[in-house]
Amino acid sequence: MASRTRRHGAARSAREGSRRRLPLRLLLPLLVLVALVAMLMLRGYVHSEILADHRVQPPAPTTHVPEKILEGGPVIDVRGGRTESLSVPDHRLVLTFDDGPDPTWTPKVLDVLKKYDAHAVFFVTGTMASRYPDLVQRMVDEGHEVGLHTFNHPDLSFQSKKRIDWELSQNQLAITGAAGVRTSLFRPPYSSFADAMDDKSWPVTEYIGSRGYLVVVNNTDSEDWKKPGVDEIIRRATPHGGKGAIVLMHDSGGDRHQTVQALDRFLPDLKKKGYEFDNLTEALDAPSAMSPVTGAELWKGKAWIFLVQASEKLTDVLVVGLAVIGTLVIARFGLMLLLSVVHARRVRRKRFRWGQAITEPVTVLVPAYNEAKCIENTVRSLMESDHPIEVIVIDDGSSDGTARIVEGLGLPHVRVIRQLNAGKPAALNRGLANARYDLVVMMDGDTVFEPSTVRELVQPFGDPKVGAVAGNAKVGNKDNLIGAWQHIEYVMGFNLDRRMYDILGCMPTIPGAVGAFRRSALEPFGGMSDDTLAEDTDVTMALHRAGWRVVYAENARAWTEAPESVQQLWSQRYRWSYGTMQAIWKHRRAVIEKGPSGRFGRVGLPFVSLFMIVAPLLAPLIDVFLLYGIVFGPTQKTIVAWLGVLAIQAVCAAFAFRLDRERMTHLISLPLQQILYRQLMYVVLLQSWITALTGGRLRWQKLRRTGAVGAPGGSAPQQRGRSSHDRRPVA
Repeated sequence: MASRTRRHGAARSAREGSRRRLPLRLLLPLLVLVALVAMLMLRGYVHSEILADHRVQPPAPTTHVPEKILEGGPVIDVRGGRTESLSVPDHRLVLTFDDGPDPTWTPKVLDVLKKYDAHAVFFVTGTMASRYPDLVQRMVDEGHEVGLHTFNHPDLSFQSKKRIDWELSQNQLAITGAAGVRTSLFRPPYSSFADAMDDKSWPVTEYIGSRGYLVVVNNTDSEDWKKPGVDEIIRRATPHGGKGAIVLMHDSGGDRHQTVQALDRFLPDLKKKGYEFDNLTEALDAPSAMSPVTGAELWKGKAWIFLVQASEKLTDVLVVGLAVIGTLVIARFGLMLLLSVVHARRVRRKRFRWGQAITEPVTVLVPAYNEAKCIENTVRSLMESDHPIEVIVIDDGSSDGTARIVEGLGLPHVRVIRQLNAGKPAALNRGLANARYDLVVMMDGDTVFEPSTVRELVQPFGDPKVGAVAGNAKVGNKDNLIGAWQHIEYVMGFNLDRRMYDILGCMPTIPGAVGAFRRSALEPFGGMSDDTLAEDTDVTMALHRAGWRVVYAENARAWTEAPESVQQLWSQRYRWSYGTMQAIWKHRRAVIEKGPSGRFGRVGLPFVSLFMIVAPLLAPLIDVFLLYGIVFGPTQKTIVAWLGVLAIQAVCAAFAFRLDRERMTHLISLPLQQILYRQLMYVVLLQSWITALTGGRLRWQKLRRTGAVGAPGGSAPQQRGRSSHDRRPVA
């Protein structure tokens, strides 16, 4: 008994452990999202959009600053308890450049220095060194010294010791990763002459000296950042009486063309006057401030540079992707609006006819697997049809008495065919083999038709070139939030899309809920194929390639039961998106073929791939950059841009609802749908991509139904018991 109890306990623990394990379909998208957010945060950090502090301390008293510092030279050495200041000897100039490296101006400065065989000191920020490591390497290779200028360029008098250490270590890490060296030179941001040291900046200088750094300010300021003109920059940078000096210039922070031009005159002129342009340690006849780094610290620096470069490239790709998706979204909406207007005007003309009116009977196929809760509503709705029909219900191995329910109704012109469970395509093919008529309507077992649906659906067959017709599928259970979101999607997305695709002649899918076919058009390629999980998309593409027209009948309305839970919706859309990818891949050769197949391949397949696979996958970039912009970027501009995109979507949605004569009140949930629902669809599509790329196989998943959908104005649907378990997908 005890051992059995232990076994049961172990089994229960194993089951609980498996339940706690995050499903792979959630884990992979979550990892992708975390990696993306991490890269964006890193990019924001190295662009001084995160953790940046732009405050500048106003002048303070100098009570606690030693007199010899205030009256001393521009090099302050407080290392190891010393308090000394040093000056550059006469006829020696140390050119210093702050805030770089800059991809535009630093190379030009380096070129001028190389031209005149002059050395300088570049006080680089960690952000710029991380982004442009090759320039730091060039500085070192060409004999210049580099110094720290903090990572994010904050005024250190506002910062804690912990933040100062962070600024120094991150700045040093960037230099190590870029050039494989570390430096003992440091220049504080917003620093000036030594006599400008005050009671706020002096404690910082002491602390930095205690960390082993030589603090370098300046005693000659070119003020090139003011762009006063080349002559004025040269005048201000030239010391008087042959004295030595540390000259402050900038190679970043804006347009530095005046600095470059001034250097090109300044260097040869002062060399003729006997000046030497040295590194700081050369000018002071001191050991080099730079030392090579090896081992773990070097690899740590290289790893940092690699991650920063990766975040830069990824962000560049994302920005391009955002531009692409923005263009695609606007272009798609514009195209949908334009072509939907064309479609509506064409089919709503008073004298519009598809051809000779279709009055002969048609066959309606209803494949059903465990549809006991819905099948009676479905079949009874067909009995109200104002077009002559025969109904064939193909019971695909149901275990809930679906076939018995239909047989028990005793309705005329309704047949039941039983078969072992073989899948929806096999059930439809069984129905096709038993259909009496050439025109065949296909619907799902959870869908109800209006009395005019069949008649409206088959009228386009008056055109002998039409091989299939897509009906207007609508969400019947839109009284909950998920249903309301799908209602918007069906009206705005699917049906507005179908109008566009109808005009373009590349309708990608005849919906399984309401579609009609010529049986003679299906027979050459064996009816419905089970090669993909989207047999409706597969057969539609096959018809296009065979030269048949596929059109949209807007008045052939069908009311279907949409998934009512996230789990159900996930299962359905996962199958749809994966099946669509399979169908595109199956018909890929159409791109290079001739005739109707080639026309569809070069028009239809790119449109379907772009708007149904690529664009939805990139669409979340809008929301990612929205969040990033609100938190770290220009918040107002970001919100305005997002609201602009939402306004475009709202206009399209309102237009689609008006075309379908739907109430506008359902659009209240559109903003929330765009924020939450699209993310779910993105994760589903990403999971489908992962499944496809890894060669995985996806099983058909049957959704549990409630039987709650009836045609508008019809009798209330009969419920056959409803519980929370009805919403679970069944494999």
